[in-house]
Amino acid sequence: MTDTSPPDSTNAPAAPGSALYRHRLTTRLWHWLNVVTIFIMIGSGLTILNAHPHLYWGQYGANPDHPWFNPPHAPSFLTIPAGYNLAIARRWHLLFALVFAFGLLAFMVSSLINRHFQKDLRIRLKELAPAHLWFDLKEHLAFRFHDPKNPGAFNIFQKLSYVLVIFVLIPMMILSGLVLSPTMVAAWPWMLDLLGGRASARSVHFIAASGLVLFIIVHLVLVILAGAWPEVKSMVTGWWTIPVDHDQEEAA
Repeated sequence: MTDTSPPDSTNAPAAPGSALYRHRLTTRLWHWLNVVTIFIMIGSGLTILNAHPHLYWGQYGANPDHPWFNPPHAPSFLTIPAGYNLAIARRWHLLFALVFAFGLLAFMVSSLINRHFQKDLRIRLKELAPAHLWFDLKEHLAFRFHDPKNPGAFNIFQKLSYVLVIFVLIPMMILSGLVLSPTMVAAWPWMLDLLGGRASARSVHFIAASGLVLFIIVHLVLVILAGAWPEVKSMVTGWWTIPVDHDQEEAA
């Protein structure tokens, strides 16, 4: 999908209080699609996990085996459906897993075409320097999330987290989910060997999903701290109002 929105202005200087085009149409569509998709997948996934809340490594795993982790039972207000129904949970999970996977594919293709990955998520070696990481960490701890010289650009922690989610956690969730599918394994038996067996695939699926949930929690907290309304509005319209640093104004 191509984007007819205004070109990125993340590298152009802009004054505090002015509007900056920050999120392309394809990014916004993928974001809100994921809001619904991930919500349903987490809820239905918890129902499936409740059916056998034990995780193993290897080819097989059953009650007599020793699990490496026993996840706590998820309460009904977190599961989909609210009442225990494994068959319905699996149908919802599989349906939205397809939406999730094809949504990621469309986003990746569009981000290569519009150069979103190269412009916004490319990690430069100087950004990984200890001094640079320490500076950005101190800025986060002081609740200063935007570079005054380039307010629309992603900082190194945003880049690292987005790269981890887009290129590691989500693909691992999709791959491990495919390995858990009897239909896929029947068609391509070699898939079981990719992750060391069905039990290992289930554990990898759980770890990747837990990492994604952790990312979402941190993401929501930072959105609130950075200003929830401007951040949400920018993900709807694409335009973001550069915040005014009142401390800098008083110093000036």
